[in-house]
Amino acid sequence: MVGIWELVRHQFLMPYISMDMGNYLTPVLVFLFSIMLLLPLFQLMERNQRELEQERAAKAAMEAREGLAKELHDGMAQSLFLLSVRIDRLEQNRKQGGISAESVDQIKKTVHEVNRYVRQAIASLKVPVSGKAEFSLERSVQEQLSGIASEVMIDVSLNWSLQEDALTAAEQAELLSCIREAIINVRKHTRAGRVTLSGEGGQRHWKVTVADDGAGIIHSDPFAVSGSYGLQIMKERAESMGWQLALKSGAGGTVVELTKGGPADEPL
Repeated sequence: MVGIWELVRHQFLMPYISMDMGNYLTPVLVFLFSIMLLLPLFQLMERNQRELEQERAAKAAMEAREGLAKELHDGMAQSLFLLSVRIDRLEQNRKQGGISAESVDQIKKTVHEVNRYVRQAIASLKVPVSGKAEFSLERSVQEQLSGIASEVMIDVSLNWSLQEDALTAAEQAELLSCIREAIINVRKHTRAGRVTLSGEGGQRHWKVTVADDGAGIIHSDPFAVSGSYGLQIMKERAESMGWQLALKSGAGGTVVELTKGGPADEPL
C-alpha cells in the first residue's frame, strides 16, 4: 500500500500535495488501511472463539450426561432390576401357596434404596465414591459378591490373588462396577446358576475373569445390541481405564475377561 501511494504521489499528485504533506499522509493512510484489514480479522477470531466455546460447552454437557447415565445405571437401573427379581420370587411363592415376610421386607428395602438414591441423585447428580480406598480390594469384591449373590439367587465362587496395590482407588471403583454389571448380566441374559470370579496378576499386568455355566448369549456382538446399556457402559469404563474387555459366549457358558497389560509386561 505504501509503495502504491508513493508511486501515485510522485507521478500524479506532486503539483497538488507538498512533500511534507505527503509524508504526513503516509502514516495516516497506513493506519486506515490497517484498520480495514484488522477489523474483519478480529471479527473472524471472535467468531472462532465463540464456536470453540460452544463446542467445549457441548462436550462438557455430553460428558456430564454420560457420567450421569453411568451413575443412574449403577444405582437405579440395577436396583430396579433386582426389585423385579424379588417380585418374580414373590409371585412364585404366592403361586406355591405362601408368601414369606422376608420376601416382602426385601422388596421394601429395595424400594427404600431406590428412593434414597433418587433423592441423592437429585441433590448432587453424583453418587459419592469416598471411602473405597479404606477397604482392601479383595474384601470389597467379597462384599460385592455376597450382596449380589443373595439378591439374584446365583451361586458365586471367588478365586482371588490379585495384588492389593495393583489398582488405584478410582480403578477399584470402576472394576467393582464392571464386576457387578457382569454378574447381573448373567442373571439377565444367560440364566446361569453358578458364576466363578477370579483375579490374578500385579500392577503391570492383571486379569479378572467372570465365567458362568449358562446357555450363553445368542447375539454375535452383545455390545452392539440396541438397549444393552449395561454392556456398553462396561465397555466404556474399560476403555477409559485403558483395559481390554473380551466377552466369549457359547453353549458351555459365558466368559467375561478384563485385562491390563500383556504377557510381555509381567507374568501372571
